[in-house]
Amino acid sequence: MSLPKEVIIKEVGPRDGLQNEKEEIKTEDKIEWINQLSETGLSYIEMTSFVHPKWIPQLKDALEVAKRVNRKEDITYAALVPNMKGLEGAIEADVDEVSIFMSASEAHNKNNINKSISETYPVLREVVDEAKKAGKSVRGYVSTVFGCPYEGRIDEQQVINVCKNLFDMGIDELSLGDTIGVANPIQVGEFLDLISTEFSKDQIALHFHDTRGMALANTLVSLEKGYYIFDGALGGLGGCPYAKGASGNVATDDLVHMLHEMEINTGIDHDRLLQAGQFIQEKINKPLPSKQMNICTQKSLS
Repeated sequence: MSLPKEVIIKEVGPRDGLQNEKEEIKTEDKIEWINQLSETGLSYIEMTSFVHPKWIPQLKDALEVAKRVNRKEDITYAALVPNMKGLEGAIEADVDEVSIFMSASEAHNKNNINKSISETYPVLREVVDEAKKAGKSVRGYVSTVFGCPYEGRIDEQQVINVCKNLFDMGIDELSLGDTIGVANPIQVGEFLDLISTEFSKDQIALHFHDTRGMALANTLVSLEKGYYIFDGALGGLGGCPYAKGASGNVATDDLVHMLHEMEINTGIDHDRLLQAGQFIQEKINKPLPSKQMNICTQKSLS
């Protein structure tokens, strides 16, 4: 089995994880959690999202959080932005990287962004252009790559066309999302074979959700195909408010454990990661779903 020697894990828990939590998390706790994540060896943390508070109330404190985090020079601190208004906030907060997002599914895109795919392109192009002028790198997210809650399986060529349009805008990296966790290893492997003829593996990240317990299996297939950039949310936090049935992201702690057991380097301190997981678990006042956090909880009770 030929696998990468090193893997890059991008922590999206403070944004993609917390956005689905109904109970409000205190701003101070978000800041402290991100500061703890900064001590784990992670090289990338998506701190928040500059969306209108009406859509994601949990992240209404985006500007304050982004400004007050104790940033480390060797970490990229990113934020999601939906439009020019969001970009203004991200630039004011001086984030390192801006993330834009859209769906490969027309129905999901309309539910999530309230626009058709064709209507979304000019909005995002303006964001990318202005972000680049401000000296920011830009990441793109494509949702429902492997399946949509409204349309089912999405045509692969449609996904590729969306990806091409985003790269044509000048984004630096693209994260491919299994938003509702319906992908299986054969499907993932076949799709990655297809897109490897179109895009560089250095510019593609995989964003798996663990709704059906397939995230690590899909990660393993991706590793076998030579992909080495993965998104994760500590403890398995997450979900999409506009995709019924979407549950948490692949758990960063479970992912790191698997990779380290396979002698693949991540640069991440697993013990510190679990400490940060215990911190946010206490703040959301419910058990996190990851296997590693469950082991921690059982040890503390024994």
